[in-house]
Amino acid sequence: MDLKTLLTKDTICLHLKSTNKDAVINELLNILNMTGKIHDKNAAYAAIMDREKKMSTGMKHGIAIPHGKTATVDDLVACIGISDTPVDFDSLDGEPCRIFIMTLSTLEKTGPHLQFLAEISLLFKSAEKRAEILKASTPEDVLKILSG
Repeated sequence: MDLKTLLTKDTICLHLKSTNKDAVINELLNILNMTGKIHDKNAAYAAIMDREKKMSTGMKHGIAIPHGKTATVDDLVACIGISDTPVDFDSLDGEPCRIFIMTLSTLEKTGPHLQFLAEISLLFKSAEKRAEILKASTPEDVLKILSG
């Protein structure tokens, strides 16, 4: 999977304003909504929160990957948000998060969704990549780091 086909400079926000989990999710959904990637923000929110109820998508190393499956998208969509201040996201390691990768996929297709989650998880295992992302000054920098 090529992250460059999923992510654009318009789907990357370097300075999220939100200070709690729910607000971060809504801010990321706003990005997808403004770029025309989702048809119904409320349905997308419900899908993300349904997944969060099962288990938090706050991973380790300051990364959260809120995701869900919904009929409000035509294909796999994604966005990235980076927060200047750590946000409590009920992470597996108990640490707050600064890097947020949201993805939504159709109800029918499981393959691309799982492939994206696996690829993102692998990419962000690198402490070096995480540090580079946090230092990025433009969305284009983020795209270069992710494709490098």
